[in-house]
Amino acid sequence: MLRGGKTGKALSWICAALLVAAAPPAGTAATADPKGAVTAALDGLCPDGVEDPEKLEQALPGFVLSDVEDDGPADAWLRRRIRLVNAASDQALTATALRPGGTLRRLDVEVRVLSKDRPVMLALAGGDCRVFQARLLQYAEGRASEIAVLAPDLTREVGRELLDPPVPPGSDVRGVTVAHIDSGVNYLLPAIAGRLARSVEGKILGYDFWDLDPRPFDGDTGRSPFFPLRHGTEVASLLLREAPETRLVPLRYPRPDMARMSDVVATAAAAGAEIVLLPMGSTKQADWLAFEAAALAHPQLLFIVSAGNDGRDIDAVRPLYPAVLPLDNMIVVTSSDAEGLPAPGSNWGGTSVDLMVPAEDQPVIGFNGAASRGSGSSFAVPRVAALAARLKASHPAWGAAELKRAILARAVAPPAAARGAVAVGWIPQPGEVAD
Repeated sequence: MLRGGKTGKALSWICAALLVAAAPPAGTAATADPKGAVTAALDGLCPDGVEDPEKLEQALPGFVLSDVEDDGPADAWLRRRIRLVNAASDQALTATALRPGGTLRRLDVEVRVLSKDRPVMLALAGGDCRVFQARLLQYAEGRASEIAVLAPDLTREVGRELLDPPVPPGSDVRGVTVAHIDSGVNYLLPAIAGRLARSVEGKILGYDFWDLDPRPFDGDTGRSPFFPLRHGTEVASLLLREAPETRLVPLRYPRPDMARMSDVVATAAAAGAEIVLLPMGSTKQADWLAFEAAALAHPQLLFIVSAGNDGRDIDAVRPLYPAVLPLDNMIVVTSSDAEGLPAPGSNWGGTSVDLMVPAEDQPVIGFNGAASRGSGSSFAVPRVAALAARLKASHPAWGAAELKRAILARAVAPPAAARGAVAVGWIPQPGEVAD
């Protein structure tokens, strides 16, 4: 779902305690030690268990081979997924083998609670079957709460990542209220916690529309529950750096049910926001119907939206939503290089994309609080949103239409080589003090 930033340039895939297993259903034994299952699976996979998956049943007593799925021809597969189940221990085990060029390069072994289809442990091994990293999920109240990063021996804990911590106490701040729809933010970082919009009782006005709780902590687990994508913290840090007067309303997007986007937009409006960052998108139009209706119903909100990073013309090739939606209260932005040319990998579109701004190698704060650099359309969004916030601070009576008009008026024609890439133009210095 998140398509705004670029892995390796901006996005942190940062990923806690021993497993607290859910009580098994009546009639089954307690869930067995996942570490033992992983160790036995790796022993069974090497040296020839990948080629003959039935041997895994011998290495894993109680497990029954459930499925073998190959990507590629049977005699020259590139990736093989082997699934086994153990009803007595309430476990499901999936081994994924990668064999580019006919040589085993990688083995991933995942253990789940069978009855709940709940991920528990993941071990990553090389072609020699030696584990180089493993991760173990801890659950609280039926929800993943922490990740333990284990050493190759699968016993020693070398790191810990929180997934759903409580919001630290605090009080409301003055400033321009800006809502940020993303993967959440790390509100444990003082730089972010100090700018959170709160009620008079000190409760955060942001919300997690994925987990449906008031803890919008940074983490998109859609691709992997063991390696959550950390995106929102970096985006928010750039917004706060360029518009420190921001009063931030973080809203974790509802990947499980995108129809909730109507509630997301309503929450932003109820919190008093007039500027909304949306540094994300996808190619599935149906996911954005609720957002489109909600944006139309709230014309007082100005949405700053990412054009995405697929290196294509989203008008002529494959549309990206919500960027291509015809909304008057929306500005679609993409990243340029310092010379005003579309940045490598960033999307463009002479109709759908309004602006380019320099958004490569921007200084940001990573999920773990360390200084980092961010590039891509995701980081064009906070630069333009920060400009909108500064304009709003200087002109409190301005609404979405006035802000949009003032922002677009700052654009200049891009270089000749970039003509037609965007509908309006290029803002070379979006971080300048607003008039």
